[in-house]
Amino acid sequence: MSRIRHVRGSRLATAGAAVTGTAALLAAALSPTAGAADRPTRAEAIEDAETVLADRAAELGLTSAQETKVRDVIVDQDGTRHVRYDRTYRQLPVLGGDFVLHLNPDGSYRGTDRATRSALSPTGVTPKVSAPRAADLAAGLLRAAHLGETLKKLTAKPRLVVDALHGAPKLAWQTDAVAHDELGNPVGRTVLTDATTGARIDVWDTLESASGDGESLYGGTVPLETTKSGATYQLKDATRGGTYTGDAENKTDQCLLTICLTRAPATLFKDADNHWGTGGTTDRATAAVDAQYGTDVTWDYYKNVHGRSGIAGDGKGSYNRVHYGKDYNNAFWDDTCFCMTYGDGDGKQLGPLVSLDVAGHEMSHGVTSKTAALTYSGEPGGLNEATSDIFGTLVEFYADNAKDPGDWLIGEKVVRSGLGREALRFMDKPSRDGESADCWSEEVADLDVHYSSGVGNHFAYLLAEGSGRKTINGVTHTSPTCDGSTVQGIGRAKLGKIWYRALTVHMTSSTDYAGARTATLNAAKDLYGADSTEHKAVAAAWNAVNVS
Repeated sequence: MSRIRHVRGSRLATAGAAVTGTAALLAAALSPTAGAADRPTRAEAIEDAETVLADRAAELGLTSAQETKVRDVIVDQDGTRHVRYDRTYRQLPVLGGDFVLHLNPDGSYRGTDRATRSALSPTGVTPKVSAPRAADLAAGLLRAAHLGETLKKLTAKPRLVVDALHGAPKLAWQTDAVAHDELGNPVGRTVLTDATTGARIDVWDTLESASGDGESLYGGTVPLETTKSGATYQLKDATRGGTYTGDAENKTDQCLLTICLTRAPATLFKDADNHWGTGGTTDRATAAVDAQYGTDVTWDYYKNVHGRSGIAGDGKGSYNRVHYGKDYNNAFWDDTCFCMTYGDGDGKQLGPLVSLDVAGHEMSHGVTSKTAALTYSGEPGGLNEATSDIFGTLVEFYADNAKDPGDWLIGEKVVRSGLGREALRFMDKPSRDGESADCWSEEVADLDVHYSSGVGNHFAYLLAEGSGRKTINGVTHTSPTCDGSTVQGIGRAKLGKIWYRALTVHMTSSTDYAGARTATLNAAKDLYGADSTEHKAVAAAWNAVNVS
């Protein structure tokens, strides 16, 4: 889940003329419809992958002390398979133990992408630092992050893990410290502590956020698929996996660590005439219209552009809760409930956080969680946030809504004058928010993930639109490069295809910006060929943000 920081389209274009014959065939093979009947099933891909794992265990660094579990499977139309695994060591989860096994169409081994290549051989699995001590350290860090506030119902319970993300693999405590602030809204931090020395290894935010027909708040009159039940209609969409929207009644969740004992209600919205909302905030159904519409468009974008059915790729819908908490300046995706939650904002800095790009941003955290699972800290955390900004933006363009036309601003619809700027983030020149990085440097890893994401956002804008000054749907964008070069864009559709394949096939939990360069170059090679215009454009755009 990601916080929105404030005081915290069109369908895929066909490959261009520069694509060679071989690359064009590969691009066709990767299209959503080509040769589907000949593709191996998920079960067959897993079976072949298990055979390869057994044969190449030593080469892949697997030992009898480790176990693997399949997280995700992607089968290209030509039969190439990509099976993503998580690992345990002596039954302990391994942070950074994930890897992707690539198999040729005949099921033989092609290669692997690993979050870490270090041997998993910690000195032992018995901690010297006690669990209560780790809990106290995490609780202290949560209090420090909210200095001056009274936190209620603060809980912290560690779990023992093997940390392979930060240097040599070591035994560690991963502790989720959660509480409620003075308004009753949830706050949380995840703390990673060395289980031998007690030293803090890393810390990151627990909540990932940003940030018939219906009269929406931001998108005008929008179409909605609903369900008739007796004499009334329900805001539930059977055509998109049963996705529905409910009213949280300005309540919050009551959670103990990562287990919610009670959740704020999601009372299903109902209507007598199947015309929902009024376009104003006095009607509680208006925010529900925006939320359901945002879910619909995000579902359609991933389905129609990338062939992904639902956030998890399993055809199952999520659900939305609107009117969460009191003056809640946030929105978040939560894997534990597989749901989206939207606050109403305080009306001063932010309005209701149900805009289209916020919905696309937050739901894309769910896609990342089910695929690369980029660690929400350091450069991987910046890439996690950038991924959601990229797809949230592409969802907005895909919608082609005249009331909310696509642009490269994040959250411009929800921002109020009290924030002091017209959007939450700016992808053409991220530093316009006063915090984000335009260019990579060694200091980027130390930034909050919402600001280190600027490097990835800047790359994405340059790859799609190119450098210099440009007006898009009435919004002026100006994007200088960090190396003084001129970059020619290849379009938003190709950016989306390249980033999606990099995320789902080549990235792992530890991917940093250098790794993202490699992953996107590999994705461009897969889709368009090694000598293609697209492959060269990816390299040029990374060079332009100092990632070489």
